[in-house]
Amino acid sequence: MKQGQDEKPVKTVEEYLAKIPQETRAVPENLRKTIKAAAPKAEEVISYRIPTFRYHDPLVHLAAFKDHCSFIVVNKSTLETYKGELKPYNISGTTIHFSAENPLPATLVENIVKTRIEENEARDKNGSVENLW
Repeated sequence: MKQGQDEKPVKTVEEYLAKIPQETRAVPENLRKTIKAAAPKAEEVISYRIPTFRYHDPLVHLAAFKDHCSFIVVNKSTLETYKGELKPYNISGTTIHFSAENPLPATLVENIVKTRIEENEARDKNGSVENLW
């Protein structure tokens, strides 16, 4: 859950998830499991005070708030690729907002994560820097 300004920052994803109220924790936990299954080589860290998955570079982020969750895909072109499947969700920048009542389908998350892996691998291989935002 998003931390208050005066609250001590968490250091691990487990700490982050533990701060989420039990009744809403399952949604970000399931998102995390889906991301980890789709990107088993990704490193899991806290960055920008939220759970982040890195593979070559930032891959995706997740965040939980009082009334919604966010899945940050880092690259706008990724959102464009899946815009049809994302119509039921609120999109802002590179962030998909969703609720516990209307979570992201696991297959969509898997596909997005695999696309992001391909993008990061291609950028790393070519040494190019793409405008991610």
